[in-house]
Amino acid sequence: MDSLTIAAVSGLRSRMESLDLLANNLANSATAGYKRDQEFYGLFSSEGTESTLPMVQKQWTDFSPGTLQNTANPMNVALNGNGFFVVNGSSGPLYTRNGSLQVKASGELATADGYPLHNLSGGTIQVTSSKPIEITRDGTVQQEGQPLGQIEVVNFKSTESLRKMGNTCFQNDDPKNKPAPAASVEVQQGKLEGSNVPVAEAAMGLVGVMRQFEMLQKAIGVSSEMDTKTIQEVARVA
Repeated sequence: MDSLTIAAVSGLRSRMESLDLLANNLANSATAGYKRDQEFYGLFSSEGTESTLPMVQKQWTDFSPGTLQNTANPMNVALNGNGFFVVNGSSGPLYTRNGSLQVKASGELATADGYPLHNLSGGTIQVTSSKPIEITRDGTVQQEGQPLGQIEVVNFKSTESLRKMGNTCFQNDDPKNKPAPAASVEVQQGKLEGSNVPVAEAAMGLVGVMRQFEMLQKAIGVSSEMDTKTIQEVARVA
C-alpha cells in the first residue's frame, strides 16, 4: 500500500471517530447536565519512515457549565457553581450535574436514571409521604417543614480522572483525587442545567468532518487508479 493510501486511510479512521463524537454530542444537546466530548489530535510516526499520520490521540470532556433553565418543577434541581451531585451507582459512587429527580418505589430520592442521591450524613434520602418536597439552597430536602436529609455535593481538584458512565454520570478513576465538599455552590430548585453543547458549532463541525471524509475517500480512489495504471503500463508489451 502506497504512502498516499496509508495517509488517507489513517485520516478516514480519525474522521470516523470525530463523526461518532460529534453525532453523540448533537444527540445529547437537549440532555440535562450533559457535558460535551472533544478530542485532542496528534501525529503518529512509524519507525523507519519519515511519514506522519493523523490520529485522535485523546478524547476529553468539557466540564464547563451549561445554562440554567427555569422549569418550575419541584423535582428539578440545578447546581449554581462548581460541583457534582453524588449518587449510588451499581459499582460505587457516581457524580452528575443532571438534577432531574424522581422518587423510587422504595421511597428513595433518585435521579432520572434511578441512582439514589447521597445524603450528606450518610445513606440515601427517604421521602416519607406523597406531599411536595422543598429543597433549600444548601441542598436540605424537606417535607411539610420537616428535614429529610441534605443532598451531598462535592467537587474535585482535577476533573481529569472523571470518566463517563452513561451520558450524564461520571466515575472517579483516581483514588488519590478524592472528592471534597463543594464550596460556593447553590442548589436551586425548579431549575435544570442544560447541556453545554453549542448546537450550531457542533452541526457545522459535523458537516466539515463529512466533507473531509468524502475528500479522503476520493484520495483513496485516485491512488487506486494510479496503481492500476502503473500496473497496466508496466505489463504492456512494447
